Amino acid sequence: MFRFEEPSYLYLLLLLPLLAALFLYSNYRRKRAIKKFGDPDLMAQLMPDASKYRPDVKFWILFVAIGLFAVLLARPQFGSRLETVKRQGIEVIIALDISNSMLAEDIQPSRLQKAKRLVSQLVDKMENDKVGMIVFAGDAFTQLPITSDYISAKMFLETIDPSLISKQGTALGAAINLSTRSFTPQEGVGRTVILITDGENHEDGALEAAKSAVEKGIQINVLGVGMPEGAPIPIPGSNDYRRDREGNVVVTKLNEQMCQEIAQVGQGIYVRVDNTNAAQNAITKEINKLAKADVETQVYTEFNEQFQAIAWIILILLLVEMLILERKNPLFKNIHLFSDKKK
Repeated sequence: MFRFEEPSYLYLLLLLPLLAALFLYSNYRRKRAIKKFGDPDLMAQLMPDASKYRPDVKFWILFVAIGLFAVLLARPQFGSRLETVKRQGIEVIIALDISNSMLAEDIQPSRLQKAKRLVSQLVDKMENDKVGMIVFAGDAFTQLPITSDYISAKMFLETIDPSLISKQGTALGAAINLSTRSFTPQEGVGRTVILITDGENHEDGALEAAKSAVEKGIQINVLGVGMPEGAPIPIPGSNDYRRDREGNVVVTKLNEQMCQEIAQVGQGIYVRVDNTNAAQNAITKEINKLAKADVETQVYTEFNEQFQAIAWIILILLLVEMLILERKNPLFKNIHLFSDKKK
């Protein structure tokens, strides 16, 4: 695996186009100045020692050396071995409701966007834990298998929207069952499912799924997103709202009773998500109570510094640049004249 220990120095590479532009402009100005004095070919004969190409060669050698120096400062490294290491942590599966009702805007900017921000903040607070993501509507599927790669978790989180699942509904039971099957087989580690939904359950089996999870040592925490009084569901790309068959605007309401029942059976907590950070603080406090165990994680170890080779290349380039004179070497000229006289 390749990486840069100090990647911010790579921004110095942005100076290279500017240096090239300045050099080309300087050449252009120099040629214009020569033309003012006379014919360029005639001027070249009057300056036999002046080299046409050597200044350009010297510049481009320095140009490459400067670019390599920026890479050198960024400290390129190679990971030489992938190892399984053990760290103290827990396993968390986040099951996120992405049904159309999550587009309601009774929570700003919307139920779904608020939920995604909350998940992002939860991931930011993780250190040695493992996290996976399930998305569900009328069906449930794995968005991200359980991992310690938090960067990938946040990348996958950004791509989540209701269009991922064509079958609409809120299959809470299917989401819980899939979540319980998504943990690693490792024993002794604290496990929890964080179910984020507005609770509008359209299928049976949610409480049974929560009870089954508890029997396997998995806690179910529920975050209810929305307001009990409800809100209409906007249609993306329009100024209208979803309507029923009779043409009435559909109002989606937070089903707190269902959320509370699942959390109670799942031996976790229920928290309503509002426009504050109270839900995030509450769920973080709750999962911190879980027993941490040695969580196995695969990481690249023994990152070796690779700057030595680059430093040698830079040194060689600078030596070559110093040895190349801007004017033709008089020594070679004298040798050439001496050989002509012998003839």
